[in-house]
Amino acid sequence: MSQDEFFMKEAIKLSKLAVEHGNEPFGAILVKDGEIVYSNENQIYTATDPTFHAEAGLLRRFCAETHITDLHEYTLYSSCEPCFMCCGAMVWTKVGRLVYGASDMDLCSLLGEQGSHCSQIVFGNSPHKPDIKAGLLREESLSVLASYFSRNTKG
Repeated sequence: MSQDEFFMKEAIKLSKLAVEHGNEPFGAILVKDGEIVYSNENQIYTATDPTFHAEAGLLRRFCAETHITDLHEYTLYSSCEPCFMCCGAMVWTKVGRLVYGASDMDLCSLLGEQGSHCSQIVFGNSPHKPDIKAGLLREESLSVLASYFSRNTKG
């Protein structure tokens, strides 16, 4: 198993925990030098904050707690492609690398909606462009999303 696969599996585990905690199935891990430095799961319902996505929440808390705001040396692993808001947060914090499982197109297909290529659109129109690895453990991530959204609507 590669290092990327290991950390993606951790992000997917967090997406399952998010569901157990009453939220939607999204998880994110922040890594530097091969070590997890921060992790977060979606908390839109438990925090009563529709902006508390796994990635944005992770970046907000990590930066506040560490006073580090330039994350060009960090990799963010996300169980699903970050939305426009979360990609924007990654621009402002200069995340160096993004690795994600399922795409927004995959997610929206499950929801019967039209998706978009959020990361390509945001980073393609931004001065900050992290390295992106898309679709890692996609099927595993999709399985968690499909299980949840077959019984729940998107919040």
